Amino acid sequence: MDTNERRGDTRAGGYAHIQRQLWVEEPTAKRRMADPVRTAAVRAGLIVSLTLIQAMVAFLCTLAESWLAFPMVIGSVAGTVVATWAVLDVWVTRQVWNQRNGVVSEPSSSARRLRRERRRARRAARASERGSGRIRRQEPGRLSEA
Repeated sequence: MDTNERRGDTRAGGYAHIQRQLWVEEPTAKRRMADPVRTAAVRAGLIVSLTLIQAMVAFLCTLAESWLAFPMVIGSVAGTVVATWAVLDVWVTRQVWNQRNGVVSEPSSSARRLRRERRRARRAARASERGSGRIRRQEPGRLSEA
């Protein structure tokens, strides 16, 4: 889409006196991540980047034969464990969010159709159970035939 088309000017290269918009919303193909998932992903990204920096420093200290090499290698191993945990946390948080808030399903989904059929059957069973087990109320003014 051309800039002039966004502004509403259909003439080729013409400058019409149209109010320019500061922001033009364009639809995206993907929806945003949920807030808890995004928070976990940012946290995991920071932890992974710090672990990579620490591993690089450990490698350079090893090449320089510095006394700091051994503690940095131990720290890198611990950082790798923490980074793995953080990445798994993103995955688990995403799964939990999808389960709690529902995944957008397509109307043609077979699982959705089966759930709908089971729900209808349950409602019909409850309605027939209610109908057979109920004592009918007599209308006021009518005497019973007993």
